[in-house]
Amino acid sequence: MQAHLDVINSMGDFVEKNLTLLLEVEGSWQPSDILPDMTKEAWHDDVQLLRERARGVSDELLIVLVGNTVTEEALPSYQTMLNRHLSVTDPTGRADNPWARWTRGWTSEENRHGEILNRYLYLSGRVDMHAFEVTTQHLIRNGFDPRTDRDPYKGLIYTSFQERATKISHGNTALLANQSGDSVLGKICALVTGDESRHEEAYKRFVGKIVELDPSEAVTAFAQMMKNTVTMPARLMADGVATDLFSQFSVVAQRIGVYTMRDYADIIEHLVVYWNIPALTGLTGDAAAAQDYLAGLAKRYRALADKREARPAEQSPLPFSWIFNRSV
Repeated sequence: MQAHLDVINSMGDFVEKNLTLLLEVEGSWQPSDILPDMTKEAWHDDVQLLRERARGVSDELLIVLVGNTVTEEALPSYQTMLNRHLSVTDPTGRADNPWARWTRGWTSEENRHGEILNRYLYLSGRVDMHAFEVTTQHLIRNGFDPRTDRDPYKGLIYTSFQERATKISHGNTALLANQSGDSVLGKICALVTGDESRHEEAYKRFVGKIVELDPSEAVTAFAQMMKNTVTMPARLMADGVATDLFSQFSVVAQRIGVYTMRDYADIIEHLVVYWNIPALTGLTGDAAAAQDYLAGLAKRYRALADKREARPAEQSPLPFSWIFNRSV
């Protein structure tokens, strides 16, 4: 583990060069730029227009939107995860080194996602906000274990995967929102997608540098993460009613094509290609075995996706507290 931390500490100049993937605060979008201005005399008309557009959003898409928002609202858990993995880089909480500035800058940009989505849900009048807020509190209270063993290599690989997964989920939500006639929701999700895309690129570059500096250990860590399967950040969400809320939410996301097993396979393939895993030379032992495993992993998940799509599971409609116990 210390050897991995030493590599992380050696990457300061590289991280510094990639801080450009964070935006300056001045000029960045803020939730108040998109949503109705409640200080204006015409605020009521603007809110009413938002609510009229929101009526076209299906219950299924609304469930996915709420689940995505709950996931974003659990940001304290994700910042804690980064601090655990990169603890040596920001011992005071306000250090000026590149890793510390990246972590705080990333968190500051991510914070806007939960803010804008939360406000949209509140203004839309389509969601039981108490049930939503209970779910968010439960998720933060239940915690978050990415199963990375506090290994910074695994932590950054995990984050690379999740940023791309989140980008896909919000991007598909934006498309469906626009199709439903809610262009404001489409714009909101597109803005979040844009942030996630920049963050994804940064984390992929960080891991790419680790692969360059320490290929055997990096490939081994990547394979170990994939063998454990990537635990979703909201896996422990709960509303105090459903026995397995995350699984119910995942079924709906899969059904409407927001995030599927095929997406999971595509992300694996993308990362394997981006980090040039098959072309690495000189790997032996566990690292060579990990390289072979990763090279064929996306194909295996695509085969599973084919089987699932050929024989879709029968799923009885289930009630969601988020939408006043209507079933989807």
